[in-house]
Amino acid sequence: MNLRNAIIVTTFTCFVNLAHADTELPAFSPEQEQAIGNIAAAYLIDHPEILVQVSQSLQKKQAERQREQLSDAAVKYRSLLLSNADTPSVGPDNARVAVVEFFDYQCIYCNRTAPVIENVMKKNPGVRFIFKEWPIFADRWEISRTAAVRGLQVWKQKGATGYMQYHNGLYQTGHYEGALTADDIAKASQAVAFDDKQAVSLEAALAMLQDTNTLAQAMGISGTPALVVMPVTNARQENTTVIPGAASAEDLQHAIDRASQP
Repeated sequence: MNLRNAIIVTTFTCFVNLAHADTELPAFSPEQEQAIGNIAAAYLIDHPEILVQVSQSLQKKQAERQREQLSDAAVKYRSLLLSNADTPSVGPDNARVAVVEFFDYQCIYCNRTAPVIENVMKKNPGVRFIFKEWPIFADRWEISRTAAVRGLQVWKQKGATGYMQYHNGLYQTGHYEGALTADDIAKASQAVAFDDKQAVSLEAALAMLQDTNTLAQAMGISGTPALVVMPVTNARQENTTVIPGAASAEDLQHAIDRASQP
């Protein structure tokens, strides 16, 4: 590596370190700083791909930092994630690992993730799956909140089996981003023999949704889907995974295996 390139590499390394740590830049004289700046500027003009590489590196580091912060938050709020009786859940009470999903029925990525989770559930009968109804698109599409309220009502009245049938039934319509209808909700409710006269009140269901919203904000979750995979006991950052976005079956299985380690 010649001197010119060495200076450039050193400069970029310093900039990246400064962006991610408390590292101080080396002390240069004003003349040296000007010379380095001129060399770096000229090199970037000739090699703009360097900027793309630096941007990708920064984005990767930021994503890693976000995942670490979310994992720390998941451990901090473990009891609210795992032990809320108002939250729909499926799986054994003595499960060692739990998968928690924050979702909205009108979210296109939640719709794409639903069959993935369904398949992972079949392959992991010993894992508990917890579904946090979080209708973040309700301000745009009121049907989002309506579907979430009914989901909680079905859970309270019909339990895990009825809830999963309702939950998957709505996703199987393929109606998202405002396309879901009241008729879709009615049909999914009828399929599980839901009795509106015996349902928990709208006010009670809305309060449950608010609890989930408060938890998501406290954890720093900013969108759906968001998946948390963690041990039910002895959860630490090292064995807890938070996936802020759609996940593949491989990603989920890897997270479950990681949380299963002693």
